[in-house]
Amino acid sequence: MGANVFDRAAGPTGPALPDGPGTATAGPGGPGGPGGRRTRRLLVRLLVLPLLAGLVPLLAVPAAAQAAAGCSGRPAKTVEFSTGELRVYKSRAQACAVTVAKKPGKRRTMSVTLQARGGRAVTDKGSYTKMAGPVTVSALNRCVRATGAIGRKSGSTGWILC
Repeated sequence: MGANVFDRAAGPTGPALPDGPGTATAGPGGPGGPGGRRTRRLLVRLLVLPLLAGLVPLLAVPAAAQAAAGCSGRPAKTVEFSTGELRVYKSRAQACAVTVAKKPGKRRTMSVTLQARGGRAVTDKGSYTKMAGPVTVSALNRCVRATGAIGRKSGSTGWILC
């Protein structure tokens, strides 16, 4: 009959695994005993944990956060117009705005402007395919207004978040 792969007296057959720190090579069971199992478990943990840690950020991002790249907070107001929409988000201390095209792909002039009451307006204007912005202003206990435009069509919020 063939030799058993894990012969308790002789240990595992095949190439010997190098002993890592903290493993017992002399003692009951030899390299195939409790010390060898600890080394294998440690190696598995060291290999698997970084892989799992890399997947966590991918699973934790909600779809709404991906849609308005760069804007954090909760959606406060959405204004639709014929070529796109203006989205305003509010966190505790900041307001953020983006203009998103209804039909992305073709490069065209887009802009988004956000202003807190008593402050300067912040604008992002250029030739974009999908989205203008994000622009943010400090809005702790302050009203804000936003305007978004795609081509010659635009939308505005008036003073909100008061």
